[in-house]
Amino acid sequence: MFFMDLAGSAIQWLVLVFVFTIGLAALFLVFLFIADRMQTGDAVRRNYPVIGRFRHLFITLGEFFRQYFFAMDREELPFNRAQREWIKRSADGRGNTIAFGSTRNISLPGTTLFVNAAFPPLDEQVTKTTPLVIGPNTRHPYAAQSIVNISGMSYGAISRPAVLALSRGAKEAGIWMNTGEGGLSPYHLEGGADIVFQIGTAKYGVRDDEGNLSDEKLRDVAAHEQVKMFEIKLSQGAKPGKGGILPGAKVTAEIAAIRDIPKGSDSISPNRHVEVDDWNGMLDLIGHIRTVTGKPVGFKTVVGSDVPFRELLDLIKERGIDCAPDFITIDGGDGGTGAAPMPLMDLVGLSVREALPILAKILREYGMKDQIRLIAAGKLVNPSDVAWALAAGAEFVTSARGFMFSLGCIQALKCNKNTCPTGITTHDARLQKGLVVQDKYLKVAHYAKGLTKEVETIAHSVGVSEPRQLKPHHVRIVQSDGNSVSMEHL
Repeated sequence: MFFMDLAGSAIQWLVLVFVFTIGLAALFLVFLFIADRMQTGDAVRRNYPVIGRFRHLFITLGEFFRQYFFAMDREELPFNRAQREWIKRSADGRGNTIAFGSTRNISLPGTTLFVNAAFPPLDEQVTKTTPLVIGPNTRHPYAAQSIVNISGMSYGAISRPAVLALSRGAKEAGIWMNTGEGGLSPYHLEGGADIVFQIGTAKYGVRDDEGNLSDEKLRDVAAHEQVKMFEIKLSQGAKPGKGGILPGAKVTAEIAAIRDIPKGSDSISPNRHVEVDDWNGMLDLIGHIRTVTGKPVGFKTVVGSDVPFRELLDLIKERGIDCAPDFITIDGGDGGTGAAPMPLMDLVGLSVREALPILAKILREYGMKDQIRLIAAGKLVNPSDVAWALAAGAEFVTSARGFMFSLGCIQALKCNKNTCPTGITTHDARLQKGLVVQDKYLKVAHYAKGLTKEVETIAHSVGVSEPRQLKPHHVRIVQSDGNSVSMEHL
């Protein structure tokens, strides 16, 4: 009898808890109903209280669900599932063979096809990619080991463990990493990689108290043996004509100290170098930095037209080849970033697919292709992308987002919000715990080595012994009628 009474009491309590919970839920819904009816900012919620809230929820979640449930392997942007999965398998050190047939539609206009050789070189006849010297006439030329390298990602835009994993991975793979415009952090150096120091329009890391270029700080940076080159950033693909943007939420005390800016304040770079008004000024700046540091100096920019570059090369011919940049990095107008205005990201600048062949052709016309190295950037993350860029005229390829994927990026599109779920672009210590440097640096190295190996495979299949021997006649581009045309005729 006692146990029956106890059971009956328990049921009564459960019923009371259930009724109380339902009551609270009903009150909450009533509150939401009234709040939605009273607010004036959202017409859907005002006309359809409570239910209208699901629209915002579905919009928010839709961009993430598409990549898992709805998008086909090759239709998603900015990077599709096939691209991301190739990078993941490479980063894991797994084989990248597939079965049954390609899922790629090779009849789409713009598709790249490589011309296979009837008698490709035998395995014992192929060679590994050899080092290529940049800035041979500088005091400290750089013999770059790899065709594939890490593009500019600032400490600040990405997290401490991300920088450290990239640096250690770059060292392991024998490639360089670019600091981005945020200056040189201890974590870039700690990994031991070769470093390209990027000088942005705000001169972070090499600025004086007034924000001008400091020769003393240039020498301090150049004194690090790991720093091999200096890259002057004119513009980047995602925001040509606008400087870097780092939200104040990501400007920690350490980042503020490295950049010489206030903690917690938005880090907004000028839209161009204020002391450079034309190509004459640009060549003067290149020469000054090269004299101070003794190391190769080039610039990064987006191509909008061939006219400015013809003006540049005419000026170099007039002043003498010694004033030329040691390299030019071309970023595509569809490049990536952590934060940029949509009109610039969507509408300004040529893609690297159009820009790179234009600049390579101009350099050949002026007889400067061997003096000025070409570096290609902008969504070049898979072997076909890199092989195409080499055939189009680049000597090196750099990638940021490819290496972000190797770190575990899931394309959550939260780079600008300090809430990156993988710890790559956040300074939230809790989220950074997901990025374990001891594991991720190996994935970075595997991806770099796997990418290089498969580019070499493409090169061998078209009949050359190493990737830099790829030429435009090795590539065909599919046209609107479904037929392909040799790239050398385009």
